[in-house]
Amino acid sequence: MLDFSETSEINERNNSAVPLSEQLLPNDSFVNYETSHYFYNDDSWGQPETDLDASRQSDSSGEFLQRVNAVNSENNSRIVLDNIPEIKRYDEFATIDWIEDSARENMRRRKKQQQYKINSASQWKNNRTRVRYKLYELYSGAQGWIVLMIIGIAIGLIASILTTATEFLSDIKSGYCTKGFYLNRTFCCWEDVESCDKWQPWSYSILNYFIYVLLSTIFAFLSAFLVFEYAPTASGSGISEIKVIVGGFVMKGFLSFWTLVIKSICLPLAIAAGLSVGKEGPSIHYSACVGNVIGRLFPKYKNSATKMKEILTACTAAGVGVAFGSPIGGVLFSVEEISSQFELKTLWRSYFCALVATGTLAATNPYRNGQLVLFQVSYDRDWHFFEIIFFVVIGIFGGIYGILTINLNLRVQTFRKKYLRNYPIREATILALLTGLICYFNQFLAVDMTKSMGKLFHECEGDWGIDDICDPSARGQLVFSLLLATLIRFALVVVTYGCKVPAGIFVPSMAIGAMFGRFMGTLVEMLYTANPDMALFASCKKDVPCITPGTYAFLGAAAALSGIMNITVTVVVIMFELTGALTYILPTMIVVGVTKAITDKLGRGGIADQMIWFSGLPFVDNKAEHYLNQNVEAAADFIRENNGRSDIISLPYSGITLAEINKILNETSFQCYPVIEDGKYMFGFIGRAEILHVLERQKSSGTVSPSTMCIFDSALDRDTSAYSSSSTTDVLDFSSFVNKSPIKVYQGTSLDAVMEIFLKMGPKVIFVTNHKGHILSVLSRKDILRFQFVHEKLEGKITRWEISRNAELVDEKIWEIMRSVFIYCGDLYINIKQKVFSRD
Repeated sequence: MLDFSETSEINERNNSAVPLSEQLLPNDSFVNYETSHYFYNDDSWGQPETDLDASRQSDSSGEFLQRVNAVNSENNSRIVLDNIPEIKRYDEFATIDWIEDSARENMRRRKKQQQYKINSASQWKNNRTRVRYKLYELYSGAQGWIVLMIIGIAIGLIASILTTATEFLSDIKSGYCTKGFYLNRTFCCWEDVESCDKWQPWSYSILNYFIYVLLSTIFAFLSAFLVFEYAPTASGSGISEIKVIVGGFVMKGFLSFWTLVIKSICLPLAIAAGLSVGKEGPSIHYSACVGNVIGRLFPKYKNSATKMKEILTACTAAGVGVAFGSPIGGVLFSVEEISSQFELKTLWRSYFCALVATGTLAATNPYRNGQLVLFQVSYDRDWHFFEIIFFVVIGIFGGIYGILTINLNLRVQTFRKKYLRNYPIREATILALLTGLICYFNQFLAVDMTKSMGKLFHECEGDWGIDDICDPSARGQLVFSLLLATLIRFALVVVTYGCKVPAGIFVPSMAIGAMFGRFMGTLVEMLYTANPDMALFASCKKDVPCITPGTYAFLGAAAALSGIMNITVTVVVIMFELTGALTYILPTMIVVGVTKAITDKLGRGGIADQMIWFSGLPFVDNKAEHYLNQNVEAAADFIRENNGRSDIISLPYSGITLAEINKILNETSFQCYPVIEDGKYMFGFIGRAEILHVLERQKSSGTVSPSTMCIFDSALDRDTSAYSSSSTTDVLDFSSFVNKSPIKVYQGTSLDAVMEIFLKMGPKVIFVTNHKGHILSVLSRKDILRFQFVHEKLEGKITRWEISRNAELVDEKIWEIMRSVFIYCGDLYINIKQKVFSRD
């Protein structure tokens, strides 16, 4: 069975294996034999025609179908599958069969070892041959570590370069270095940080404000333009799509070399533009691209989707490691968020890759201060038990923030999908313009978010501080500034995340949480200063600061990150690696625990999971609880009746001519056909693409005719009378492409059990049989996902994103205003372009 993975024997035998991220989708196949269907453009699998007894319809199946039919009748159309945007894109993605992929990888490895031994058998007594075989075994075992080391080094170097580029572009908006224009502010003022006369602002008047806004707008325009023109897959975060790919579905071009290049170029531009986006999600994406590009250079990974999955999972760990300077946090992120089935060997490979990538970043030392990120801090003060009250408040804030941001952002995404999909460049440019105009005058919004967090996290000691953040007499103004900055940044994150530039949401969320935490900590500090003898503060010592607002900012960042991503252990470990403070692990666990309780009670997963659903990507969620309360027969009947599938065709294991096979291929669009014997029992199945490949190969050799007999089982004990009159050269053998170990379930099996089979074993399809072993139907992974979505929709569990008519009217009014602005901006751009290029 062809599984769209790199393990396909078709690809292998033709030396044209395609990488995991660029599997062949419709209209991209190298086979095209008298049919317009290429590879698996859907999961409409074949099944034999059988007389189904009406009694086999279970009560639950009948009841569910009655509800579906009622909905269809009410709407006068087959709306259940055809008009649901969340699932109608499923056919765009090919599915990987992990079981067959692993089996083929094992078979390929054994075959290569046996071939080596056979070739060396005559010379086995030769010591040189023995040494050569031992070296081969050693290289084969070490190849994975060599690949991971190369990938880790590449990721670390790219992260260092992007960090330096982002610093330069962010600083250039406010001024320049007189001793070298190419230097950012940190390197320019290396010798004298406090009063640096070598760094000059563009102007000391309001002109500096306009230059700041102008450069922000230009950076955003360039980022959006490059993404739109050269690699649309480089936009956004990429975490949702990587989860889908690792989960067993193919997204063409998403991890390509060109995506890596554009993502790496545009990410510093987007961050320097001041947009409320972060680099952490895109870091995971470009790390996965590095893994895919380098892994393709090695046949072991090029030809195995299972092995490539290990590489991609390890790359996500490395991506988080270089983004936060937290290799262990990256490993836990790959376990908690990315991988659906995590093996122990994958854990160790993720650890190694994250270690190498983070070590490479540390060796390059991009900030020249030993830090891997700007908000890396250390604390030497302890916390008090009475502060748990305020830690709980921060945790509640994190949960509410995550829920509100996800809901409002998806509302904005709905508007963006309907009205702004044709204006990605103008949208990003105007967002940067508005962000620059608004944020310039607030000290927590004007600078890069990582720098802002670094200032918010730190303790106020001696004369250290930024402006009035450590001035006791300016706390009232500080509280107002922090609250205002929190609200503005929240609004900007809601409207910005999802625009067509490389955009993550980790750091923006952490920045919001840090500002709220500092706001909370400053209020508590003001309360202590006004009432030092209050019973609440009885444990405070007079000669030591009682409240450390920086730790509140730190905990607020952890709460917001946990709330938006719905992750727990990863956050605790990342925050520990950032501070190295063992004493603050317990407060962090308290805050994250409260946040998790809020999001589990009121939310429906993190933003990455919600974007999978919103974007219509197929994904079997291992964290979700599946209570379908139906048997597998109900899903089979539903798919057959509501997906427009006709009765399916099976193939006999022998006794069929090439003309008959061509007729079946031309008259049906099924992507797989069961192979049966005695007209009833299935002993395997074969994919449409495999059949087309064999036919194309034989057609080019000119050795077949319409009367050529075709067999699907070459076992000696089979009846060969059907083709005994033909010569051996006039028999077309498909047996090597038949999958003879299909997964079968009884028709009364619960769908919950079937979901577990798909999740833990990873087959592409399962076959439903009756008590006699006869095939009744076939269900694919996408079929189950379709059924699950419709079932939850009918149960009323999926209603939260339906927009009312009043909301649509509001959207239309907003769009009319934005449309006028877009038209004006477009005309202005055209006029400028004409004036520039019309000069002689």
